[in-house]
Amino acid sequence: MSTPLSRFRAIALYEGISFLVLLFLAMPLKYLLDIPEPVKYVGWAHGVLFVLYVLTLAHVFFAERWSFLKGVVAFALSFVPFGTFWLDKKLKQEEEAKLAQKRERQVA
Repeated sequence: MSTPLSRFRAIALYEGISFLVLLFLAMPLKYLLDIPEPVKYVGWAHGVLFVLYVLTLAHVFFAERWSFLKGVVAFALSFVPFGTFWLDKKLKQEEEAKLAQKRERQVA
C-alpha cells in the first residue's frame, strides 16, 4: 500500500465487503428475524469505510489525474453491490499495464 492507488484499492475492497455484509447478512437479520444489532455495528463500520473510500478516492483522483468521469464512476460504483470489486479488477489491469510500459521504457 505504498501508492495512493494501492491504498484506494484496499479500502475499496473492504468497503465493498462491508456493503455486502450489510445488505445480505445484517439487513435480512433485522427485517426477517427481528435482530437489529448487526445493522447497528455493520452499518457503523460500513459508514466509516465509506468515508475512507471517499477520502482515498479524492486523493487518488488528484494524484493520478483521473478524468472527472472516471472519478464519478468510481464514486457511483460504491453504491452498486459488487461495484467496488469490478472497479478493483479494472484498476489492477490499468496498474499492470502502467508497470509493463515502465519496464519497456527501462529496457529500451
